[in-house]
Amino acid sequence: MKRLLAAAAALLLCLNLVPTAHGVSTSAGSAILMEAESGRVLYEQDAGRPRLIASVTKLMTALVALESGCPLEEKVVIREEDTRTEGSSLYLRPGEELRLETLLYGLLLQSGNDAALAVARHCGGTVENFVAEMNRCAARLGMTNSRFANPSGLNAEGHCSTARDLALLARACLKNETLAAIAATRSITLEGRSFVNHNKLLWRYGGCVGLKTGYTEKAGRTLVSAAERDGMTLIAVTLDDPDDWRDHAALFDWGFANWRMETAVRAGEEICSLPVGGSLVPFCPVRAGADLRWPLREGERLELRPDLPLEQLTAPVQKGVRIGTLYGAVGDEEAGKVPLVCGEAVPRDLAEPRRGLLRRLLDRLEEL
Repeated sequence: MKRLLAAAAALLLCLNLVPTAHGVSTSAGSAILMEAESGRVLYEQDAGRPRLIASVTKLMTALVALESGCPLEEKVVIREEDTRTEGSSLYLRPGEELRLETLLYGLLLQSGNDAALAVARHCGGTVENFVAEMNRCAARLGMTNSRFANPSGLNAEGHCSTARDLALLARACLKNETLAAIAATRSITLEGRSFVNHNKLLWRYGGCVGLKTGYTEKAGRTLVSAAERDGMTLIAVTLDDPDDWRDHAALFDWGFANWRMETAVRAGEEICSLPVGGSLVPFCPVRAGADLRWPLREGERLELRPDLPLEQLTAPVQKGVRIGTLYGAVGDEEAGKVPLVCGEAVPRDLAEPRRGLLRRLLDRLEEL
C-alpha cells in the first residue's frame, strides 16, 4: 500500500511539471510571470487566488517605510515589544539604537520579524497605524485581493494576497531605487551587524535583482523575484511552492527565450502633424511624450493608434503641451499608451489682424 501511495504521489508531481500550452509550468499553488515595465502578464497559474504569503509581506513593509519620509540615517530605539515576536529574528535588544537603513537591510535580507515591528512603530507611530497605511498603499497599487494584518507576514486572520497582486507590489518596489538596491544586495555589514540575503537566486541566476523570500508552515514557501536581460525585466511570483528556486529559474528562462521588448516609439519621435490657425506656420508636429515599449512574442505585432481630440490647433501653441494620447495595441489587447505633445512652439501671427484692418480701411476709401 505504501508503495502504491508513493507511486501515485510521484505521478502527480510529474503531471504537475508537464509543460503547459504556454510551454512552462510550476509546482506552485499560484504563480505569475510579469514584465515589469509594462505590467503585461506573460504566464499565470491560479494567480488571482488569495493565499497566505509569509515574509514576502516585508516588501510592502519596506515600501511604506521608505515612502513615509523618515530619514534613513535616523536612529530607531528598539523597545521591548519589538523583540516579542516569533520566527526569524535579528535578535534586537531593548534600548539598542540602529539606523532605519540598517533595520531595512535586516528586514529584507535576514527577514527579521523584530525589525519589521521596530520599523512599523518608528515610521507609523504605532504598528496599527502602519498596517493601516500598508492597506492604503495596497489599494493605491491596485492590489484588490490583498489585506495586511501585520508588518512581518506571520500567519494572521485575513492576512493574504495573490500572486498577481504581489507582482504589482514588486513593480512598485523596483521603481523605488532605495528598496531595489537593498533587495539586490547579497550581503552587507552595517553598524557591526552582518546580513546575508536569503534569496539564493542572487547567486544562482544571472541577472537576478531581488526581491524577497518567505516561509511559514501554513503558507509554505513563497518567493517574489526579478531578473534583467537584454533590456527587459521579468517579475516572478510563486506561492506555496516546494520547488521555488527551480521554478523561478524555469520561468525566467522561458520568458527571456520567448519574449522580447519592442520599442515602438521613442520620446520626441514625430507621429503626425496638425494644422495651425492664426499663424504663418501652417502645421505643428505632434510628437511622442515618452518611449512606448511593450513585450512581444514571436508573431505578435504592435500597432499604434493616435487619439487627437482636436483637428486643428490655434496659435499661440506652446511646445510640450499634451494634446492627445498614442495607444499601442496587439490585436484587441491594449499595449501601453504615451502622451502626444506639441513638438514645436508656434507663435500667433500679429500681422494678420493688421492686414485685416488695412483691408477694411481701403474698402471704406473705395466706397467714398
